[in-house]
Amino acid sequence: MNGLDTPSSLRTRHLRIGWWALFVFALLGVSLEALHGFKVAAYLDASNEPRRLLWRLAHAHGIGLSLVHIAFAFTAGAMPSPPRWASPCLTGALLAMPAGFFLGGLLPVGGDPGAGIVLVPLGALLLLVAIGATARGLR
Repeated sequence: MNGLDTPSSLRTRHLRIGWWALFVFALLGVSLEALHGFKVAAYLDASNEPRRLLWRLAHAHGIGLSLVHIAFAFTAGAMPSPPRWASPCLTGALLAMPAGFFLGGLLPVGGDPGAGIVLVPLGALLLLVAIGATARGLR
């Protein structure tokens, strides 16, 4: 939290991020269902199993992290002084993890994910820092 953030502005920011991200990742889920429903070969062929898996992981992690943002908004709003690193780390995790899975599925190499998968561990680390900082701030 920088000097300009108040618990109220932090709460509003994370509610906004969480709800818009939930919309984006729900749209991704509907799009994946459409690819499946219309039997799009680039998505359903057996050779594209890594793509299907990674894109479903992008959708699922995006939905989950969106809900974590909404929960963080209410948690931070109830704290007298929200932890400084939790907010930017949580936002970074929301961007890095789903993007890593999605980009990893764009151009998989054989059965392995593409180079974009390197963002996933970074996102996981940011998420753990955010969770730890928030839990510690609730002491």
